[in-house]
Amino acid sequence: MKTSLIAAIAGTALGLVVTTQVAGPLIAQESRNNASVYEQLDLFGDIFERIRAEYVEEVDEGELIEAAINGMLTSLDPHSSYLSPEDAADMRTQTRGEFGGLGIEVTQEEGVVKVVSPMDGTPADAAGVMAGDFITAVDGESLLGLTLDEAVEMMRGPVGSEIVITVVREGEEEPFDLSIVRDTIKLNAVRARTEGDTVVMRVTTFNDQTFPDLKAGLKEEIEKAGGLDAINGVVLDLRNNPGGLLNQAIYVSDAFLEAGEIVSTRGRDVVQSERNNATPGDLIEGKPMVVLINGGSASASEIVAGALQDHRRAIVVGTQSFGKGSVQTVMPLRGEGAMRLTTARYYTPSGRSIQALGISPDIIVEQPRRRPGAEEDEESSALPMRSEADLRGSLDNDSLSEDEIEQLEADRERAQKAAELREQDYQLAYAIDILKGLTALGPRALPDPEQRAEVSEDSAEETPQ
Repeated sequence: MKTSLIAAIAGTALGLVVTTQVAGPLIAQESRNNASVYEQLDLFGDIFERIRAEYVEEVDEGELIEAAINGMLTSLDPHSSYLSPEDAADMRTQTRGEFGGLGIEVTQEEGVVKVVSPMDGTPADAAGVMAGDFITAVDGESLLGLTLDEAVEMMRGPVGSEIVITVVREGEEEPFDLSIVRDTIKLNAVRARTEGDTVVMRVTTFNDQTFPDLKAGLKEEIEKAGGLDAINGVVLDLRNNPGGLLNQAIYVSDAFLEAGEIVSTRGRDVVQSERNNATPGDLIEGKPMVVLINGGSASASEIVAGALQDHRRAIVVGTQSFGKGSVQTVMPLRGEGAMRLTTARYYTPSGRSIQALGISPDIIVEQPRRRPGAEEDEESSALPMRSEADLRGSLDNDSLSEDEIEQLEADRERAQKAAELREQDYQLAYAIDILKGLTALGPRALPDPEQRAEVSEDSAEETPQ
């Protein structure tokens, strides 16, 4: 009994020693960290009081505190920031799809304002602003040294007013000025049209209207074509799409996927991680797809491209996307302001992080850059080549029926339109050509071996023996 009691006391004493040795330093370290934080806050208070009392001009205390808060947030990354009550209201308006401004999505790179993408049909787009441009000055006043929010504020102004921005562009030797008239920006989230046998869905942003507009537009174009069997596939054009709402990116991806992960978000803690999966149902029932991206495709558009690429549901064509793979959470604050804080990273279904890497196309296709007013060379302006049919006295082709001749002429007309499209939009024409090739190859072009086998079996059953 004595031995057991002594052992128990010894064990307790040993436990106390171990606890003291492990917990003691941790508690002391935490106390030192807390003391350091309080010292820094005291320092902030001292500086704030000195500025109030001794700065050369009287300062607005509220603006001073807002600047300090914003400085703390912007020091974290380019996308974290403080939103004043006015900015928070503007952001809520933008997600509804209408706001005033130039129509550009911008970020900051090494202290310089960089255009992520101009929005289709906006004043910036009409003026010739391009993804990747750097804006160095507004109305002759330099933007260097300003925060992103301060630079954006300089670009804002009354609808109808003129602004002159100074642009630095890769490939141009000197900076140049662009004059833009501010306007109310009404974003049509999705524009649908049919080129030949291909439905083209142009998605310009991810706001509250994106998925409903895409679903309605796709249905309308399919009905106009005469049904799903009358089209050869869909081009999802995400070029110069700066992103937007995460849930809309998930809905758009889900529209073309039957199952599997769409995107995962991973925060600092495990509890902040989340996975989003597709639900059964494909709006185009497995028809071939091409997704178009470029350097202006960011955030939500990269999620869609990455999901469809990883599931081998679509061929991704174009150039490297922007590489914004972080999640911002908008947190309301007292006084109707808000804080935009980066809280997680995006990952594609295969586990790729989009951040700083972007989405690499399956097929890289550059869009030729034409300088405005550039004259055609002599070869392109030369007379058209003559054919056999142009020769005097050439023999007629009497082997074709009238219906076959009409079909031949219709095919030539489609080919001519395709050639014209290459002049207007080379990347889109390339994407449509890919779908034509997939259709011509038939089941052999399907990416999934099991799907190929199923189609082959179905064909064999239907073939008369």
